[in-house]
Amino acid sequence: MKLISWNVNGLRAAITKGFEEFYKLIDADIFCIQETKMQENQLTQDINNLFKDRYVYWNSAEKKGYSGTAVISKIKPISVTYGIGKEEHDKEGRIITLEFEKFYLVNCYTPNSKRELERLEYRMLWEDEIRKYLSILSNKKSVVYCGDLNVAHQEIDLKNPSTNHKSAGFTDEERGKMTELLSAGFIDTFRYLYPEQKDIYSWWSYMFHAREKNVGWRIDYFIVSESFKDNILDAKIHTEVMGSDHCPVELDLK
Repeated sequence: MKLISWNVNGLRAAITKGFEEFYKLIDADIFCIQETKMQENQLTQDINNLFKDRYVYWNSAEKKGYSGTAVISKIKPISVTYGIGKEEHDKEGRIITLEFEKFYLVNCYTPNSKRELERLEYRMLWEDEIRKYLSILSNKKSVVYCGDLNVAHQEIDLKNPSTNHKSAGFTDEERGKMTELLSAGFIDTFRYLYPEQKDIYSWWSYMFHAREKNVGWRIDYFIVSESFKDNILDAKIHTEVMGSDHCPVELDLK
């Protein structure tokens, strides 16, 4: 089974920048999207045609042109839920959960702490609630948690760690929450398979030719319950794929 996760930084824009070609070529069983930046009633005919013959689920933010997630699946889920049941967290369209026979799939677009860390306090609340939510699910069956999680966990996960310790996405607080999540019985699949792999990132700033120079951050993940680790075949980061400031990440399962 092949799963893809990609922050497209606006789906309607990505469609014009090679999204369709990658989507068809990769032919994923489950394709998760973050930052759709659209409401379901703004779907174009091109997008509808691209996703025909699939089970498609959208969770849009109340605020137009902001946030939003989607899941496109070849397999019909047993159930689908939106958000985590907490009103203060659910109005931005950041979580979709699909239940399958062997696992729960949770597609997530984690809030950014923003410049000056103005949203860091909220981010800490979010992280605690998400960890509780994933732990509850994991007590029922294995969890596959994916998306733009807006944190580079270790120094190996970004090009310039020494100058970014107080930057959103690499604060001690955010990294600590990722450590707490992994300590609660979850595995970062890419780092599990490739613990020493350097210079592989999933996001680059649009400024200063960052992608051209590969000055990036690995902030997009597939994380699974420890109980599911024997099902991991491979984890890939498609750095060659353009169309967004993020690239797609992949998890292959048996």
